[in-house]
Amino acid sequence: MISRLTGRLLEKQPPSVVLDVHGVGYEIDVPMSTFYQLPATGAEVRLFTHLVVREDAHLLYGFATEGERQVFRQLIRITGIGARIALAVLSGMSVDELYAAVSQQESARLIRIPGIGKKTAERLMLELKDKLALVPGSAPVPGATAPAGSDALNALVALGYGDKEARATLAKLPPDLPLQDAIRQALRMLSRI
Repeated sequence: MISRLTGRLLEKQPPSVVLDVHGVGYEIDVPMSTFYQLPATGAEVRLFTHLVVREDAHLLYGFATEGERQVFRQLIRITGIGARIALAVLSGMSVDELYAAVSQQESARLIRIPGIGKKTAERLMLELKDKLALVPGSAPVPGATAPAGSDALNALVALGYGDKEARATLAKLPPDLPLQDAIRQALRMLSRI
């Protein structure tokens, strides 16, 4: 299994990228969430990967964070959900948004993603309800900016606050605030509401 690749970004053609690793060019399909975080071509990039071996092809999928890869792996274990639909889900919403939608059983958020109908969304809700743990994103793509306050946001969502509510509260805090202080201040602000 190829777990991760670090190399120079040669090409970016959504949804694929080509990564040069010591002279070998790997074609990797990535969700749009990862694609938008990638630096300009020529820069060094590290991607977490998942290799799918089929009778007719070996397909490599790449992700900016370990959290995205874990969610992708959970999605493709669901009957009727292939890699393309899993990439569409991760392209249409972040890991945090997917977790919030599943925990609040909001299938309408999934239906907005191309390729996901009502029955598929309901199956995803049912299958992921007990399996999908809050997976904080780790090790973003070098040269890319990580979402501000993502650890604090993950903590607030894990404590039961809604995604939008937590994001709005964290937006009111200074961006350079240490994680523990950000969580404490956000909890104080949310307790007053």
